[in-house]
Amino acid sequence: MSYMSRNGSALYAQTRAQGSIEGADRHQLLAMLLDGLVDRISQARGHILHKDVAAKGAAFGKAIGIVGALRESLDHSVEPTLTGRLDALYDYINRRLLHAQLNDDLRALDECERLIAPIREAWHAIRDTYLADLNQAKAREASL
Repeated sequence: MSYMSRNGSALYAQTRAQGSIEGADRHQLLAMLLDGLVDRISQARGHILHKDVAAKGAAFGKAIGIVGALRESLDHSVEPTLTGRLDALYDYINRRLLHAQLNDDLRALDECERLIAPIREAWHAIRDTYLADLNQAKAREASL
């Protein structure tokens, strides 16, 4: 693949992602973070296997950044028990990612994927409920 086609592909992906982010609601943004985390873990795995140290570092850096964004998205004033547990889980995933990066530990990456999978699946599953609640709230506001 030539430099131009790689560069063009990267630019297209970046533009597409940016457009998706700009048009996304809060629920979609969090879904993108969860999907992105799984993608970055998968990329990190591939870079470990191919011994691409620079790319591995970039993938882990992005994964750890996503975990940080997930932690920042938590509103501890709503359901403090749940958000506290999620915060602890994200902290643990972050520590396991650091361990995996330093030790090329594929099992730690597998563990991170297993831990985030049910949250990711549940988040995608509640999309319809979120939209229904949002529409009801808009209808109440309009009737006032």
